Amino acid sequence: MAVTVTIRIQEADFDIGREIAALTEGRIDIGAVVTFSGICRGREGDEAIAALTLEHYPGMAEAEIARHAETANSRWPLTGLTVIHRVGRIQPGENIVLVLTASAHRQAAFEAAEFLMDYLKANAPFWKREEKPTGTSWVDAHSHDDDAAARWTRS
Repeated sequence: MAVTVTIRIQEADFDIGREIAALTEGRIDIGAVVTFSGICRGREGDEAIAALTLEHYPGMAEAEIARHAETANSRWPLTGLTVIHRVGRIQPGENIVLVLTASAHRQAAFEAAEFLMDYLKANAPFWKREEKPTGTSWVDAHSHDDDAAARWTRS
């Protein structure tokens, strides 16, 4: 069967169970689905976070995610892949991102999911602004996210 790839960037929330069902419906070649869901925290250290606002370049973000999905498909024997990333204002407790990877075996699904999340955290064209009681500020990139993504390019 062909690899099913779904990539969406949207303001609306998503239902993780429905997304897994859509990925696996009618498939008997899937032995593992790995799910990563990122959720908006209400605190960063000692500071409260009222909300995040995520922005992106429409078209460019989807194309970049698709390019990395193709890389994942070429590196691991996947049977399905879903990436959903929300944009707009997101409050604590709400979903931000979902990565689903499906394969006949768990190791490929785990590694592909980790590869895609490392890419999304370090390089995907999204910008995040935090709202705190003290004001709003753009979130800077973190070196540990860059380090995690870089390990996939090492030989």
